[in-house]
Amino acid sequence: MKLGTVERGGVPRLAISKGDAVAVIDDDDLTVAAAIADWTGLRPVIEARAETAPTYPPEELDWLPPIPRPGKIVCLALNNSANKDRIMSGPEHPATFIKPATALLGHRRTIELRTAYGRVHPEPELAVVIGSAGRQIAATAAGEHVFGYTIVNDLTAPAMRGEDTFHYRAIHPGASPDEVRYVDTWVSYPGRYKGTDGFCPIGPWIVTRDEIADPHALTISCRHRGHTVTEDSTANLRNKVPEVVAFISEYMTLEPGDIIAMGTALKASAGGGRAVQNIDLTATGGPIEVSIEGIGTLTSEVATIDAGSPPLANGRAAG
Repeated sequence: MKLGTVERGGVPRLAISKGDAVAVIDDDDLTVAAAIADWTGLRPVIEARAETAPTYPPEELDWLPPIPRPGKIVCLALNNSANKDRIMSGPEHPATFIKPATALLGHRRTIELRTAYGRVHPEPELAVVIGSAGRQIAATAAGEHVFGYTIVNDLTAPAMRGEDTFHYRAIHPGASPDEVRYVDTWVSYPGRYKGTDGFCPIGPWIVTRDEIADPHALTISCRHRGHTVTEDSTANLRNKVPEVVAFISEYMTLEPGDIIAMGTALKASAGGGRAVQNIDLTATGGPIEVSIEGIGTLTSEVATIDAGSPPLANGRAAG
């Protein structure tokens, strides 16, 4: 089943895909979060309600993130095999960073960029939605903790990354308890360049895991202004879903509704594609689209605002 969240009359409502139409269920107790918490009990209720609920064309709806306020959004860095030749040193295990919930942006909503951000580029990614809580989850049991899958566009601002990178002497213990030694180190903090408001478009759908036979056999593509930039496969993820869920849960308790973005699809399309890092959304605008086989298409418009201008009303749909 495909579940989403739309806004009707200022209230979030559960949306269910019905082919080319969307059923909207007008019930405060039926939400994506509630479905994740009790999928076995609520699935038949939701299916029955979707049969009689009013339906709308998807382009007429105001889409919210499927899970408006997840506990955490864990993102994987450099987790695509296309990165292999570019990594001079780094771990074999997953490397992660966190995006805040305020970075989330619904389907067809407008990404608000500022000229001060510099170049901002897309990163099309498959994302895992956690269904049941766990800590120190075994890889063999990871699938039991997955509710489903969605689409994330992990927007990135390299200029802000450069501004927030330190080259400094890190302090390490010396030969004796009273001594220190200094180690030449580079470190960059992703708070701004990954976590700025609107830097995580997501959705429109969460597809339940029973409908995705193999999350590592999905075509993923990115289109900018109608041109296909990237066409890749989730088969190229270096660290796979079971190992990623297990690894993260060694350090963080995973909770229902948590999102794990699995890493960027990078392979250029055969039809004259280019690196997603070459796309400058700040300068060229949108739309930007990310599509994943079996899940759908996440579309975002882009508006670049000069410094000092008031923020956009993110409630308006793009297009």
